[in-house]
Amino acid sequence: MEGKRLRDAKKSIERTKLYPVEQAVKMVKERAKAKFDETIEIAMNLGVDPRHADQMVRGVCALPNGTGRSVRVAVFARGDKADEAKAAGADVVGAEDLLAQVQGGNINFDKCIATPDMMPLVGRLGKILGPRGMMPNPKVGTVTMDVAEAIRGAKGGAVEFRVEKAGILHAGIGKASFTEAALIENVKAFTDAVSKAKPTGAKGTFVKRVALSSTMGPGVKVEPSSLSSGGAH
Repeated sequence: MEGKRLRDAKKSIERTKLYPVEQAVKMVKERAKAKFDETIEIAMNLGVDPRHADQMVRGVCALPNGTGRSVRVAVFARGDKADEAKAAGADVVGAEDLLAQVQGGNINFDKCIATPDMMPLVGRLGKILGPRGMMPNPKVGTVTMDVAEAIRGAKGGAVEFRVEKAGILHAGIGKASFTEAALIENVKAFTDAVSKAKPTGAKGTFVKRVALSSTMGPGVKVEPSSLSSGGAH
């Protein structure tokens, strides 16, 4: 059973209509009426089958206006790199001690970064960090010697994306309290990053469907051609 609030919010949205991104953002923002600052989420349906290696879509996007949430960052590093991580504002820094902490179920962070030499150690945490989407990965810049830059990215609004099995990709791209202009800018930056990550094996239309919603609100379908300055590719 959906609540009255969600039913009311859906009333003026045409289910089959594709709205320009500016209008879609306005509608989603207006309908985010929960008592907390709802996250604005994007869902993209891509013309890929990620079971094939050459159709995998993953990457990272630095949102120009951040995500609106505070991100706790853990860094696996030793020596100078550990000091650099602390200086750059990492919330948790360690090596074997941090490994033991995570193995014990104490995960008090949202993002995990590691220097390359720590990966044999971090690799043991695959079963714990993998399902949570926290496993450091060089492809998205979370296995790096430049820990300071990675921390700034994680805290400043870098959003990782990875297509799921049905060709669907989800991400939070801001908060309902953001201005419409900030949300539109974030949406465009995100969809642009996804388009740039188009894999070699993708055939036909790459971005099939796009929808925006807030945590508790209804989804609004977006006209894909309104998302990029040069039209949808």
